[in-house]
Amino acid sequence: MTTTAVDQIEMTAEETGTITLTPTAQTKLQQLLQERNIPQYGLRVFVAGGGCSGMQYGMAFEAQARDFDTVIDQGGVRLFVDPTSMMYMAGASIDFVDSLMGGGFKIENPNAVSTCGCGHSFRTKGSGSTDEEESAGCGSGCSH
Repeated sequence: MTTTAVDQIEMTAEETGTITLTPTAQTKLQQLLQERNIPQYGLRVFVAGGGCSGMQYGMAFEAQARDFDTVIDQGGVRLFVDPTSMMYMAGASIDFVDSLMGGGFKIENPNAVSTCGCGHSFRTKGSGSTDEEESAGCGSGCSH
């Protein structure tokens, strides 16, 4: 009998202690899934290189998790997170903010030592930046 790797890990946000959704973000995501007629889909949350601070967040609706994803079910919304992105986002919280200047999802990430003014890109400790660069943030503007 051979043992195989677990393809996906399903846990609640409370069990993982990793990425959580605020009630406002849960409501907005449920609304978006219904509006697009894809209520069974989940939200992929990921980190990619780029942005004015070195790394940037991304989100996309997907029908199912991929191999090795962590699947977090919170408030009826499923989050799909690949292992690399989970390393950078452990402990993060996703909120939805609606303001006069526009609304959008906002990520509070305890691993970020510096964030862009728009909040879409960030830098982590040990990412090869100097203290001066970390305090500079986005500087003259965002091009996320």
